[in-house]
Amino acid sequence: MLDGGGVQDLTRNLDKYRRPVTKSLRDKGKYPYFGANGIQDWVADYIFDGDFLLIGEDGSVINSDRTPVLNWASGKVWINNHAHVLEAIEDKCHLRFLFHYLKTVDISQFVTGGTQPKLNQKNLNSIPVPLLPLEEQKRFANILDKFDALVSDISVGLPAELAARRKQYEFYREKLLSFEGSF
Repeated sequence: MLDGGGVQDLTRNLDKYRRPVTKSLRDKGKYPYFGANGIQDWVADYIFDGDFLLIGEDGSVINSDRTPVLNWASGKVWINNHAHVLEAIEDKCHLRFLFHYLKTVDISQFVTGGTQPKLNQKNLNSIPVPLLPLEEQKRFANILDKFDALVSDISVGLPAELAARRKQYEFYREKLLSFEGSF
């Protein structure tokens, strides 16, 4: 495993392009409007287009298990000033790998503020990230994405679970009905 440094060594921070829009001034539309804890609304325009890792900056920044509040944004989106916006430096970091890795990091030492928790850009940038070669990052991210789909998406997870139970049933049925030995 290689030492990757901090988040700032592996990503481009696009925070300067964020723009908050108060609810009363938002035009309803088809593009997701993200805040610190995910999609807040749907708006008629977008300011980002691509794949982005969003990390809560203030308010919703830390989960009860002390990991960061993370969201994934793909395609055309609007992101307000409550979420940091990260884009991968392609030859150093596979963004989905970083997404999965950060889900395991205790960020409590990087969060400031009492009643209003904040993960400022300086502290975000200093979160250490051990780095694997890019191809390994992609392989790990692919595996973790598949597991995530199995446990998060009922249309993927339920059929996979049913298929596994059918195989288990067939195995035991054959064992029981073959009358060969005991198990």
